[in-house]
Amino acid sequence: MTKADVIAEIADKTGIDKAEVTNTLETFFSVVKDSLAEGENIYVRGFGSFINKKRAKKVARNISKNTAMVIDEHYIPSFKPAKIFVEQVKTSDKAKVAAE
Repeated sequence: MTKADVIAEIADKTGIDKAEVTNTLETFFSVVKDSLAEGENIYVRGFGSFINKKRAKKVARNISKNTAMVIDEHYIPSFKPAKIFVEQVKTSDKAKVAAE
């Protein structure tokens, strides 16, 4: 499902104009990106959490040049689904078909 598909489905289910849904969705994405960039996590009860995960400092190897390089500690964005969300996906019929 693409972003356009999501926008169309939300517009169909709510009766709101696609342009307004697009603007709202883009604003939501912007808020999530800006908040995570500032180090703030976002918690949506019943859905999940958008969080920053800390990656430790490590030594990596470039195998083609046979050299080592240090990668400093850094943060990466991550999504952790809520238990209710995970259970709904686990028990759905479509998830069972996709797993086979």
